[in-house]
Parts: sequence; structure tokens; C-alpha cells
Amino acid sequence: MKVPFMINLKDRTAVITGGGGELCGCFSEALAKCGAKVAILDIRKEAADKVASKINENGGIAMGIEVNVLDLKSLRKAEEIIGREFGPCNILINGAGGNHPKGTTSNEFLTVDDLESEREGLVTFFDLNQEGIEFVFNLNFIGTFLPIQVFAKQMLNQKGAIIINISSINAFTPLTKIPAYSGAKAAVSNFTQWLAVYFSKVGIRVNAIAPGFFLTEQNRSLLTNEDGSFTERAKKILNLTPIGRFGKPEELIGTLLWLVDEKASGFVNGVIIPVDGGFSAYSGV
Repeated sequence: MKVPFMINLKDRTAVITGGGGELCGCFSEALAKCGAKVAILDIRKEAADKVASKINENGGIAMGIEVNVLDLKSLRKAEEIIGREFGPCNILINGAGGNHPKGTTSNEFLTVDDLESEREGLVTFFDLNQEGIEFVFNLNFIGTFLPIQVFAKQMLNQKGAIIINISSINAFTPLTKIPAYSGAKAAVSNFTQWLAVYFSKVGIRVNAIAPGFFLTEQNRSLLTNEDGSFTERAKKILNLTPIGRFGKPEELIGTLLWLVDEKASGFVNGVIIPVDGGFSAYSGV
């Protein structure tokens, strides 16, 4: 991997939740390239190990740990392992999250016909159940809240300590069909601002990155057809993205490294930075 610029993270320990995914896997590689020891936390142990192996094979230092970000016992076990092997956490990136069909409606708009329809599989707002909404909301918000509770204590008054939460462009303006995910990411953004104030006297900066639309394995089936062409939803996204394409994971790295480097962004605290090709700036007119 090539990084857009180098920063010195020698002797720093980075903890990344959701680190086995494409975006946070890319973050893991970039931080390792800059000298950090990287703990890759993911509920899928094989995914975390795959990223860690790639880093280690390229001369970096990393390990994969199976973690459920909604389970304090699991997080505390990871904290113990990381502390023993790498030392205290200096950089915490909360990237675990995602959407689920249980929190998604079938259509963008409600019609009376929808309410009278007997079409199998049709999900309106009124069909969404509490369990599905809680799953999506908890994964994204509580899955950010708990890792901070576990790891932030050891970050107090450490030089260059930083927490970076991964929000989403739909925290600014909610996307259709996904009320639970949109609401949860809005909560992550608000929580980021709250934490930035709360931790401001103990030396921890807290910021967030809000990615726009990146074509990954997680959303590929929603954005592309079997023949590789774009779905109607993907076309709508691209029409509202002034740059006219999806982002590439490595295009997030410059923002990540800038936020991590205290020399570059030491006075930046409590911001949510969109990296979205202009999506949030465009009204569609």
C-alpha cells in the first residue's frame, strides 16, 4: 500500500474496530505503514487475521483479535491482550457498524397501495420491528460507545491521543429506506461532538470521518447487478455525486492521517469530516 504522505507513529498503538472490513482494513494498513502497532478487532476472526497477516508480511506489526463490540467482556479481553502485547492504546478508530435488511424498508416512499398490498416481502415503515431497529442502532452507536468506555481510560493525558469515529454521509441528510442506520450514524456524529468537549481537559481529541459512497463487498449487491452494471439506486447516487463516481478506500487515508497527526491537526476537535465527492454539497439542482 502507498500512503499519500508519511507521519511518524513509531511506538504508538492503534486499535481499530471493524478492522477486517475494506475501509478499516485500509486504515489498518496505512497506520502500520507509518509505524504504528495495529490491533485489528473484528467479529470475524478470519477477516481480522487476513489484514494482520498482510501487514506483518510487509514488515509492519499487527494482530487480529475476535471481538464483539456489543459485549464488554469481549472488549475487555481484547484490551488485556493488546496491553500485554502492544502497550496502551494511543489511537482508537471505531469502524464497526453496518446496516441490515431488518432495518430497511422496501420502497423510498409510502403509498396507500403499499398498505393494501399483499406482495410477499414488501416491508413498509409499519412492518419494521423493534428487534431489527435495535440491532442496527446498537451495532453502530452502542458499538462505538462501548469500545470508547473500555479503551479511553488508558488514553488520558497521553500525548497525541485521539479517537476517530466512523460516521456516514447520511448522518447529515438521511438516506431513503434505512431509518435505523441513518439515525444511528447521526447519533455517532452527535456523540463525537459531545465526547470532544467532555475529553477536552484530559488530552484526548475526538473527531469523525463521514464517508460518502464507496463500492465495497458489503454493499456491492445493492449497487451492482449480476452483469456488473449499476442498479437504479447506484445511478441515483452517482447523479447526486458531483465527482460522478464512487470513492476508493485509499481516498480516505489522507483525512485519517491528517487527523491522527497532532502536529497537523492538534487544534481540530469535535468535527465530522465528509469525504464524499461533493455529495453533501449538492442539492441536485
